[in-house]
Amino acid sequence: MKTKGLIIGFCTCMLFLFITACNSVEPEDEIYVAVTDENGVGQAAGNREDAGVFSATEQADLSQDDYYEEYTEIILPSEGTSNNLSLTETPPGIYILPVPQTDGTISVEEALYNRRSRRHFQDRALTTEQVSQILWAAYGITSDRGFRTAPSAGALYPLEIYIVIGTVEGLAPGVYLYIAEEHKIIRVIYGDIREELAQAALGQRSVSDAPAILAYSAVFERMIPRYGERGIMYTHIEVGHSGQNVYLQAEALGLGTVAVGAFIDYLVGELLNLSEYETPLYLMPFGYFY
Repeated sequence: MKTKGLIIGFCTCMLFLFITACNSVEPEDEIYVAVTDENGVGQAAGNREDAGVFSATEQADLSQDDYYEEYTEIILPSEGTSNNLSLTETPPGIYILPVPQTDGTISVEEALYNRRSRRHFQDRALTTEQVSQILWAAYGITSDRGFRTAPSAGALYPLEIYIVIGTVEGLAPGVYLYIAEEHKIIRVIYGDIREELAQAALGQRSVSDAPAILAYSAVFERMIPRYGERGIMYTHIEVGHSGQNVYLQAEALGLGTVAVGAFIDYLVGELLNLSEYETPLYLMPFGYFY
């Protein structure tokens, strides 16, 4: 009887330890993903009830398509929505962008020759077609396998791209998250934050004067499980690839841009409402220039 009691006690103890281990998830192993509510208003971060939570190890095995399909609560456009429309908002806060063009009027060589950092922008609105083209050049899908305009180590795509809208025809001022898989943007913040963003960028007027700004953040947890600390370096390389795409696409559209890395990280993160797992890397204001 004593032996039987010891065995029962040992099994009970092991069961308790197993249940405790299953319910204990270290914060650094969780990633909270941007979600939208029933009105299409985005939340850049949430709690466990609001967002998909998964381990960094699990994420390393996911394609980018799986990441958005399985771990975000993004409201999809209604059936019958066509990308051929100039701009479609359905439901509120989610905009289907115009189809990007894959041919242009100038050569790659000419765009490379003319590429410059442009810091002085005209007070002139952009079109949704221009915004669509810039976002596609930055990180758009170019393959049925999910490959993009910018190369990525292991095709893990650790970048998130937001666009801060000031004056764009057909788009209300605010901050929008780019969803490359469906070439759409989701509003995550209402209102024009360009002036505040410029202050966070040490008062650089290019940020406040441009009609729109690309804002890059990185989710390093997408890279580290496979590449360790070297994945952080790969992510910084990747944002450079994407940034050069934006430079060349802007030149091809007759627009200008400049890469901005001088800013106060936590202020930019607060203004964009980034999750604790996102690190701001780059700002790229763009528009018609002087």
